[in-house]
Amino acid sequence: MIREEIEALLDEALGKQGGGVLNTRGSVLEHPSSLSHGDYATSVALVIARKKGVPALEFAKLVASSFQKNELVESVSVADPGFINIRLSKKGIGTAISTIDDNFGKNENRNGMREMYEYTDPNPFKVFHIGHMMSNTIGESLSRLAEQSGAKVVRANYQGDVGLHVAKAIYGMKNTIDRMPGELATLSEKTRWLGDAYVVGAKHYEDDKSAKEEIDILNKKIFEKSDEEINKLYEKGREWSLSHFEEIYKKLGTKFDHYFFESDVAGRGIEIVKDGESKGVFKESDGAMVFEGEKHGLHTRVFLNGAGLPTYETKDLGLNVSKFATVEDLDVSVIITANEQNEYFKVMLKALSFSHPEVSNKTRHMGHGMMLGTNGKKMSSRTGEVITGEGLLLEMEELARIKVRLTNINADEEEEEMIATRVAVAAIKYSVLKQQIGKNIVFDREKALSFEGDSGPYLLYTYARAKSVLRKGESEGILTDSGMPKDWQLTELERKLYWLPEIIERATDETSPNLVATYLIDVAQTFNTYYSNTKLVDSEDHASPYKLYLTKALSHVLKNGLYALGIETVERM
Repeated sequence: MIREEIEALLDEALGKQGGGVLNTRGSVLEHPSSLSHGDYATSVALVIARKKGVPALEFAKLVASSFQKNELVESVSVADPGFINIRLSKKGIGTAISTIDDNFGKNENRNGMREMYEYTDPNPFKVFHIGHMMSNTIGESLSRLAEQSGAKVVRANYQGDVGLHVAKAIYGMKNTIDRMPGELATLSEKTRWLGDAYVVGAKHYEDDKSAKEEIDILNKKIFEKSDEEINKLYEKGREWSLSHFEEIYKKLGTKFDHYFFESDVAGRGIEIVKDGESKGVFKESDGAMVFEGEKHGLHTRVFLNGAGLPTYETKDLGLNVSKFATVEDLDVSVIITANEQNEYFKVMLKALSFSHPEVSNKTRHMGHGMMLGTNGKKMSSRTGEVITGEGLLLEMEELARIKVRLTNINADEEEEEMIATRVAVAAIKYSVLKQQIGKNIVFDREKALSFEGDSGPYLLYTYARAKSVLRKGESEGILTDSGMPKDWQLTELERKLYWLPEIIERATDETSPNLVATYLIDVAQTFNTYYSNTKLVDSEDHASPYKLYLTKALSHVLKNGLYALGIETVERM
């Protein structure tokens, strides 16, 4: 990256003034908010001057004057109270954009690292919720950012296939068996019935004492697999749920490497708790086994209930140890869930630290915010009903399909469906990822699907526009050429195109996909302005091959940046 070459020049200039050598990759040089100040800016002179006890502005001037003359740099200037601004030369810009290709944006900062990301985590027998959509969007993006930085990434999905929610669903299945879909029904119809059955069971559990007792017994039978009739219902419901989830993952562009299930990890968790009891980590309380979190500034949680069954906490103990036993040499395991579980994970990981500190020390939890409607409340459908993650995706696909038909691109049914799905996914994912991970987001369907402004579909549209320009150039026999014409005046577009690797690097280090989203919108808007004011394809224009090269570079930047967000591009819209 050209930034590294500029950092080396800055290093040398600082060294000449006794400022020491930089040792802060990627954090010293930034792109100023206005390119009128230059292509890079740094406040390092302010920091060093403060430590040396000298005037910052004067020190910055000394550093600027010590810059070695270099063909990549046009000028170095100073601004109050001690900023150093660096403007690249045509040669510098040309060098920076000449490397833009299919792999542009990748780096090797995490080479040799093995990282696991656990996300999505929908439960069989229940619907795919908005929270699962949020977790999937964020987890997939963080996984891809880590991969683009050289890490070996393992994608994991943890699903609750045992527990009280399953017992409630089985109860509902037994009581609505006459409405059970046949084998020829779609997976959507089958899982809709499962979801309705869960609602029936959940309501009876709260309102009917005898039903509650029956469901508690069912819970034990399911865990022990002691009832053949219940086992058959369980296996059918589990199979339907998991198969349907795979359909959703495919649309979202996720392929998991490992699936962990509560039924598989619960036993290991129970062993950890029982072993911890003998060491005083857990203690008996009213027939249950608890971890006294108050002793550690947290709160107390139950790990084995009065019936001796494992709670979510115990299963999570088993899960996290199982991760490191399943995948050797893991450097870190990251769990992405809603931030309402932040305190839960603090307790669970603290309890884990007593038995497996090597696992807890390498395990991180990231909590994301909620998706809210434009009224500031939980998301609902257009008819005002509670909406699931799958329901939102289907709704957005329907709206996207209408918009695609209005574009008159004469797509066949298969292409139209593909474009509609990718537009819908882009609309949802970009809306989630443009915000900082921990913050709530307000989802506006109309804005999210807009082909103009701050949206995922706008980025897809810009990419499709660039590809259309390139096809037109090819049809007129104009080949792209990275060689900058001698009379060329630098544009804002080429002064932004080379930023992607720096953005990917920072977004990975700070676990902030929103940095990529913000950059892509900026560079897309810059291209569209350039497109509106410039004739790009002109066989009479000697600069047309270079203009087409910039267009091709833009298409690489958008495609690679969108990939980091988990969004697939379309060739035409």
